[in-house]
Amino acid sequence: MRDVSRMARDLVAETRVHGGLAPVDLDRFWSDQAEAVADPFGASIPQVPFGVQMGVACLFDELDVPETPENWWRIHHDGPWLKEACAAYNRKAREIVGKDLLTPRIQEHTAPGESREPKTLADLFEAENVWQNESYWLKPVADREEDLQALLDRVEQRLERPESFFLPSSWEEEKARRSAAGLPLPAYRSQRGPVTFATSVFGAENLIFLILDRPDLAARFREAILRGMLARARVLDEAAGRTRETEARGFRFFDDNCCLLSPEMYEFFGAPILKAMFERYAPHPGDFRYQHSDSPMGHLLPLLARFEFTRVNFGPTLSVRQIREAMPRTVIEGQLAPFTFSRNEEEAMVREFLRDFEQAREARGLLFATAGSINNGSRLTGMRLLMAAIQRHGRY
Repeated sequence: MRDVSRMARDLVAETRVHGGLAPVDLDRFWSDQAEAVADPFGASIPQVPFGVQMGVACLFDELDVPETPENWWRIHHDGPWLKEACAAYNRKAREIVGKDLLTPRIQEHTAPGESREPKTLADLFEAENVWQNESYWLKPVADREEDLQALLDRVEQRLERPESFFLPSSWEEEKARRSAAGLPLPAYRSQRGPVTFATSVFGAENLIFLILDRPDLAARFREAILRGMLARARVLDEAAGRTRETEARGFRFFDDNCCLLSPEMYEFFGAPILKAMFERYAPHPGDFRYQHSDSPMGHLLPLLARFEFTRVNFGPTLSVRQIREAMPRTVIEGQLAPFTFSRNEEEAMVREFLRDFEQAREARGLLFATAGSINNGSRLTGMRLLMAAIQRHGRY
């Protein structure tokens, strides 16, 4: 058994001797990474593939920019400011980890009726995307059972003619504009998971009591969500001229709130939606099936294992061993605790890598990453330290 505490201390001590930059051969690391990430289960891959993907949340501490509500707003709305900040971050990234990491992306936010984009599942359920606490959140639409019933009446009516609802009136002009600019036409292969979406629309406690007390209405809610998802995916594919033979395969779910339901409740409400979407858009063994749920949802592991996910990103309360036992052929993105990384707890970061590598060494299939989102405070020097740990201690 390796002395992981000593190994972590030694690597961190060597890092401090080198002025805070962990010892790593960057050219070799990224060359080995390209081979490893192509097939995390590969029998001949040289090292554990690395899955940490820094995001715009990391701009603040790395560039000494105040993390204020105003600057969070600029990240989402001020394209020139974000482009300049990402360029400054990437200059540091090239020096420390050997490559650019951030690409500035500004999401279009327009008044209702002005968007050139197809409407979303949230639009179908009248859920307004509001700016709150440095991010956009779906605003609840209904609070009482009678409100939900009335909402479902309107949703079901819209689904009688989904093309006229999801596509903007200017779709043909938008389609021509995208074609002239060489831009792809939108497809729908990713969605907030059924429980997270339903709790956003109706509230967490409301959904739980609805399933327990009014399973008939909960089933109607579930079927409306599923019908909306299937309709939106079909409409966008047909509008882009995609057919069964040419459409993109795979589907991704992001469902943190699945942890709120018991296995029986999830089997009733969430599982039928995953089953139907995967049967339609990821029916074959090689098709991409993904779930992100960075919450304590270990009680759902046996149920989720039925879906034979291609890749998962679960919360830090689960271990690589637990996930692997339930999902033997699934690539595991994890299981570094996000706050271990964002607090720059260097020895703990290395220990968690060594722990995960030990649990994954025999079966492989680990893509070492955070078990959840990457937060501000996560530093480029910390990323380099993890790269050094992989290069020194994570080779197969």
